[in-house]
Amino acid sequence: MLRVDFVRYMFLLLGGVSFVVGLDSALDTRAFARGAAGADGTVVGLVRNVGSSSNAVAPVVRFQTRDGETIEFRSDTASSPPSYARGERVAVLYRPLMPQDARVADFATLWASALMFGGIGSIFFGIGAAWTVAAIKQAHRAADLKQRGKRLATTVQRIDMNAHLTVQGLHPYRIVTQWRDPFGGAVRTFESDYVWVDPTPYVDGRAVNVFVDPDDPSRYYVDLEFVELEARRARPSIESSEPEKRRAVRTG
Repeated sequence: MLRVDFVRYMFLLLGGVSFVVGLDSALDTRAFARGAAGADGTVVGLVRNVGSSSNAVAPVVRFQTRDGETIEFRSDTASSPPSYARGERVAVLYRPLMPQDARVADFATLWASALMFGGIGSIFFGIGAAWTVAAIKQAHRAADLKQRGKRLATTVQRIDMNAHLTVQGLHPYRIVTQWRDPFGGAVRTFESDYVWVDPTPYVDGRAVNVFVDPDDPSRYYVDLEFVELEARRARPSIESSEPEKRRAVRTG
């Protein structure tokens, strides 16, 4: 449970950091382009980053400033296959007061970093935000139904594990319970929200409370808070027993 919450917060953190890096890169590129001068350059070489095992190569470009100074620079953007060929003519942007700060005037080259970090940040933060909003809505629904819903003591019918979804090595579980109307004999089946701990040892032979909306019977909440609470209580005792087990193995 705590590990799943940690992953959710990491999505938000990494997404936020990546988005800020992308935004900073975009602002830097925009400021550079606004104050840059243009020139025609020629690709004079293709090089790989020192120590890199990647086949991606970056173009080395030579150009002449308005003052007649010849400048040679390596682009910060590498690709495989190469985006340019030796001898190819390319447009260049450079700072007039610092012509060594030059870039190939290509959209992908200028904005690659901003697009990459901004895109990754948006995706990660979006996942974390959607996950958080869903958790908040679920908590509000549970609180509302526990306060004004009709409580039913139900019996566990089965426990389903979703093997297709894994977070930090954990699978989510869902409990299916039933309740029989003592007056009409009608049977209702309820499905819980997912919990990130195996509830089997905590629900064996135990009634599970379900809170049903009196105005909308299709709206209900299967209360499994006791499962998470008991799992948290059990974890310290399990962890504290591990050193004893290891000592017993060594002394044995």
